[in-house]
This record gives sequence, structure tokens and C-alpha cells, in this order.
Amino acid sequence: MDTLLRPWHPDDAPAVLSAAREPLMSRQFTVPIDSLEDAEAWIDLMDTRRADDTAYAFAVLSGGVPVGNIAVSSVERRHETGWVSYWVRASARGRGLATRACREVSTWAFDSLGLFRLELAHRLDNPASCRVAVGAGYVAEGVERARLLYDGQRFDTERHARLATDQV
Repeated sequence: MDTLLRPWHPDDAPAVLSAAREPLMSRQFTVPIDSLEDAEAWIDLMDTRRADDTAYAFAVLSGGVPVGNIAVSSVERRHETGWVSYWVRASARGRGLATRACREVSTWAFDSLGLFRLELAHRLDNPASCRVAVGAGYVAEGVERARLLYDGQRFDTERHARLATDQV
């Protein structure tokens, strides 16, 4: 089986920019990505966060080409927790890549980072993301009202978590 995850490389900037230009994808980035330089800066930021032990972002690959991102961020060593986020380009959706990536990064975070609890949330209007979470062994824990704000509109989210001791 091909490698599914790897750290982002500087030469992935065109793929990041292309993904950021897809409808709704700009919401997936913590900074605006409107140019190749912005995409390069985002990859640099991911490298900095990795070096700081605060976040670990991986390119999700299909046929060796980056088609998505999965990250463990908000790494909190005292409580052994982290936050998982993911996105996959429209052309790569529906093939189970996000679920596989979520399973793989979760196992890695438990085994390599020594984390105990991983959390994630998805908008209630995104059932595909819920399927990813459940498929990767995350248990729904409740709704967070009006948690996200996009373009002046509030969105409820559903929080999920997976523990290192969960049988998946």
C-alpha cells in the first residue's frame, strides 16, 4: 500500500494553493492563502509548529500527490491531549482517505507523542466529516452551540473524542 501521510514539503506549495482555492476550503486554513507565497508561508508555519511540539501537520497522499491535510494540534503535554483536524480536496473525497488518515494519525499521536485523548469537531451540516470521525473510532460527546463563525454566520459543531484505551 502506498504511503498515506508525510510531513508537508516546500514543493507542495502549489497543491496547497490549489486546495485553498476550492469552494469552502478557505475555511480549513488558519491563515488566508491567496498566493504561492502564502502557501509556502503556511508550510513554513506547519514546520515551525512541529519544531515547537505544538502541532503536527501531514499531507494526505493519493498516488503520491498531496490531496489533503490531517493535523494534530493544540498538543497539551500536561493533560496528554491534542486536537485533530482534516480536509481532503473535492476530487479525492468519497474514497475513505480522510478516515484512513484520521485512524493513522491517531495511532501515531498515541504511540509517538504519548497522547491519551484526541478531540475533533465538525459542523452539524457536514455529515461526511461525522462519518470520518466515527469511522476512525471517535465517539460523539455533544453539540457545541454557535461555536464557529464563517462569513457572519454561526455554526453549531459536534465534538468527538478518542482515547488511547478505546478499542478501535
